[in-house]
Amino acid sequence: MDITIHRPGELTEPLRRAWHRAMDESPEYANPFLAPEFAIGIGRHRAGARVAILREEGEPVGFFPYERDALGVGRAIGLGLSDCQALVHRPGVTWDAQELLRACRLSIFEFDHLVEEQRPFAEHVTGLFASPVIDVKPGDGGYPEWLRGSYPGLAKTTLKKERRLGRDVGEVRFVFDERDPRMLRTLMRWKSAQYRRTGRMDRFARPWIVDVVDHLFHVREEHFTGVLSVLYAGDRPVAAHFGPRSSAVLAAWFTAYDPELRYYSPGLMMHLRTAEAAGRNGVTLVDLGRGDKEYKDWLKTRELRVGEGFAARPHPVAAGYRLWRRPVRGLRNTVLAHPRLRDPADRLLKTVGTLRTSHRADSDGAASGRR
Repeated sequence: MDITIHRPGELTEPLRRAWHRAMDESPEYANPFLAPEFAIGIGRHRAGARVAILREEGEPVGFFPYERDALGVGRAIGLGLSDCQALVHRPGVTWDAQELLRACRLSIFEFDHLVEEQRPFAEHVTGLFASPVIDVKPGDGGYPEWLRGSYPGLAKTTLKKERRLGRDVGEVRFVFDERDPRMLRTLMRWKSAQYRRTGRMDRFARPWIVDVVDHLFHVREEHFTGVLSVLYAGDRPVAAHFGPRSSAVLAAWFTAYDPELRYYSPGLMMHLRTAEAAGRNGVTLVDLGRGDKEYKDWLKTRELRVGEGFAARPHPVAAGYRLWRRPVRGLRNTVLAHPRLRDPADRLLKTVGTLRTSHRADSDGAASGRR
């Protein structure tokens, strides 16, 4: 096996076509987070982003995107943003994890959403986790008929709230592929407020993440398109979602809504509208991503499994990194897996978020007074 290393931006058109072919030939690699366009988007802002290309008899047959730091510590590309990770390869291709790490000059490789079928990494997986998905099919009628057929338990309540929203605010309409960049900014603003309100790290406070999302929004290719969907009441945006799609899979990524309209359950409306419209637009699978959320239990049709762990070579840097990272991941997973721990942790984070928001409001008020 011949392995060469490249920056994502150096991928030629023939190499991207070969990568797309590998995605098309194996359904487990159809996720848009595994597309070269995602790696290229991350590579524009992450200096350590690389792609290992595996060749057999000179033909590219496998693609491994990753990030590497100066010490040889590797991470799945976009770790923390990507909901699917793998070495994408054509059927029948075999490879060795240790040989791959040596070629990439990695002492250790960290992943948290690894495709379960990645056999060479299997011995390095420390945990497998559910990743809910929705199998979607185009409906014979409109949205109400699809909703009643797909989610009879939710249909009555959701349609009732949509009618009330229409009466109170304005006629409800949904745009699956909204091209107005102002709506993307609105989504980011809502999501930032949600992160702060719930005590989470505000991803959109990091300029490079804002730039990546903005870049992917403008990518429109057969195997990767940034899809912004918006639910409106009249001319007022109510909820929005942005996520990448491949030819067959839409990844649920960033969803947020106007908190002033939260009593209408706009987030749930958004997910349902997006799934129905995705089916009409050629998508067969909506990947909701790893994580225990009540709405995912309501919407999922089945679950995939993704792996978390560290693939490593014998190296002191690898040993030290694993000693540092593994307890942190273990504690987080323990909390998330047990409602008795998860619920108090959520309440604590929300309290922190409320205090943080109140402090910011007080500081802004004081600054306004000084001006």
